[in-house]
Amino acid sequence: MSSPSSGRVSIRLSKETLAVLQSLVEDGEFENLSDVLRKAVDEFIEARFTPENILKITVDLPKGNVNDLQHLIDEGDSVSLDDAIRNAVREYTRNRIKKQEDQ
Repeated sequence: MSSPSSGRVSIRLSKETLAVLQSLVEDGEFENLSDVLRKAVDEFIEARFTPENILKITVDLPKGNVNDLQHLIDEGDSVSLDDAIRNAVREYTRNRIKKQEDQ
């Protein structure tokens, strides 16, 4: 039974899409399909309704880079994967600008 503060939506998905989503549940990444879809909707809304001074960018990273970033998070260097990526981009940008200014 849903709470008064929630609603229900029904959608039709292709069998292929449903199989991919179900594999996320079977792999243990999500408890059930509803959790997968809630996460997808949350990320969609977050990407569409970010503050005006922020530009959201989606980046595909090799698994090795993600593992390296996760190691930094585990050591307390960053609080999340997003934070680690922001720190890496900030440092890279500073180094490139400094390098250009030194030339």
